[in-house]
Amino acid sequence: MANVETLDVDQLLETARASSSGRATQVFRAEPYEGKGILSQVVLALANGNALSKHGNPGEALLMVLRGRVTLSTDSENWELGEWEQVSIPQELHELTALEDSVVVLTMAKISRPEHVGMPGIH
Repeated sequence: MANVETLDVDQLLETARASSSGRATQVFRAEPYEGKGILSQVVLALANGNALSKHGNPGEALLMVLRGRVTLSTDSENWELGEWEQVSIPQELHELTALEDSVVVLTMAKISRPEHVGMPGIH
């Protein structure tokens, strides 16, 4: 039987504001046992001005903003996103910066691909 999990966006933002990194996460996995699943959601709170430095994708990923404004950047493109906007995260190194206190949802399906070998942030 699946467990019902809840998310407290306000508490996650408070944790991010209090953290030296300026961020906090809550992870939800479709198949939580023994790391066998490929689908997960990471809810990420970023305090204003904080960022996730450049990293790669572990497969396919979508980014949706629940609260605030963020910029998703690659070497060649930038997307500024507001509440309830989403974008497919490109298969290249990218970074995420909070333009104000923000909470985003990263939905990811981990898919091993040859082009990921040696990319930073790929596990």
